[in-house]
Amino acid sequence: MDEHGTVTTPDDDPTLVLLKVEEAARRLRIGRTTCFALIRTGQLESVMVGGLRRVPVDAPAAYVTRLRTTQRAA
Repeated sequence: MDEHGTVTTPDDDPTLVLLKVEEAARRLRIGRTTCFALIRTGQLESVMVGGLRRVPVDAPAAYVTRLRTTQRAA
């Protein structure tokens, strides 16, 4: 809970710059394995921080925007 009594999850933290793959998957409402597949194919941006794979906080929204643009054009 924050100082206002609101329950926040790590996904709701506005100060985050990078997400764990699981957090990005949750935002996209897809499974962890599917999220890793999108990362592996380059469809979802990610970076390595040491030995940890992280997804920039704006990458899930950018992925959805590309999907929508592509599907409108089809």
